[in-house]
Amino acid sequence: MAAPTRPPANTFVARARKVYNPIGFSKGYNFILWFIFAGAMFGFALARMMFLNYNGIYCNPNSAGNGAGPGECWSYNRKDLYKIGIKMHLYTIIPASFLVVFQFVPFIRYKALLFHRMNGYIVVVLAVIGTVGAIIIAPVAFGGSLSVRAAVGLMSIMFLGSLVLAIWNIKTLQLEQHRAWMLRAWFYAKTHRLGSIITLRIIMIISALVMSKNPSFRLPMQCAKVASFYDDTESLIAKDPTCQDLNAWVAIQGDMSGESTENISSALSLGFSMGIWLALAIHAIGIEVYLHLTPAETERLRRISFQRQQERGFKNPGSSGLTSDRLGDAETWRPGTDATAYSPSKGSDSDISNVAAA
Repeated sequence: MAAPTRPPANTFVARARKVYNPIGFSKGYNFILWFIFAGAMFGFALARMMFLNYNGIYCNPNSAGNGAGPGECWSYNRKDLYKIGIKMHLYTIIPASFLVVFQFVPFIRYKALLFHRMNGYIVVVLAVIGTVGAIIIAPVAFGGSLSVRAAVGLMSIMFLGSLVLAIWNIKTLQLEQHRAWMLRAWFYAKTHRLGSIITLRIIMIISALVMSKNPSFRLPMQCAKVASFYDDTESLIAKDPTCQDLNAWVAIQGDMSGESTENISSALSLGFSMGIWLALAIHAIGIEVYLHLTPAETERLRRISFQRQQERGFKNPGSSGLTSDRLGDAETWRPGTDATAYSPSKGSDSDISNVAAA
């Protein structure tokens, strides 16, 4: 159980501590953030576990909206590479999203450090494989526009780069930098995941509904894909005479209340191509705001880093990792008088950010 940092301000706080102290949280705001963000990730993982049944649920045309987006499975199944890519993505990122939640629980770090480390490595491996899968299917996911491909590529670089930096910093016992980069990595990871994470899904659906009121929003779609929405060729040609040649392309209006399913597919694809960038901006800005609002936690972890690096005989204790005073022009960090007040046997405090392979 985590020790409270100060007496409760009122009865509500005292009762709330009985909830979050036993699982290792000493600060209420950390528990709230954990409950919101880790809870969303956990809920996503549980809700999407059924997608592991690729043919039975994810690509089942009778799934009544509980599977892939309209026309998406046609895009994935028409080429073995894309089918492998989507399966790589689903079969790794869903388990990773489930397991990563346990990395956020302070009690596990205190009482089951080996599990924390091993689970962290498993999560990282699964996430890397899932990211590779996302890159493979980017050319066909939700229309596969250049905007979608660029966004998936950028987020993959940001996610994998942040993971590398986080792992490097934990290897050098630079805890506050490990915290920062792991937080960044998983906030970036929560941006896309094929429209399944909450932020992007909300933006995508709202934008699709808004653009449905304007007939000028259209998506180029190959007739072969349009044909997958029809039971027979005659109905397709009656609607789009150009599609006598299935290799031709037509402009499909984005309309969530359209008369045919291809209109819904167009609306969601158009919303996705815009929403993925907006979601990335929201998450990238949001995590930087959080990190800047928690300098006390950063300083506390750096002092623990100083002590542990000093115990290990590191050359620059307090700055052995990738710190601004070592790599940039920041003033040299000093530990202060209470830097040795932390027990070397203790894990780091109850911040939601310690989400890594230690």
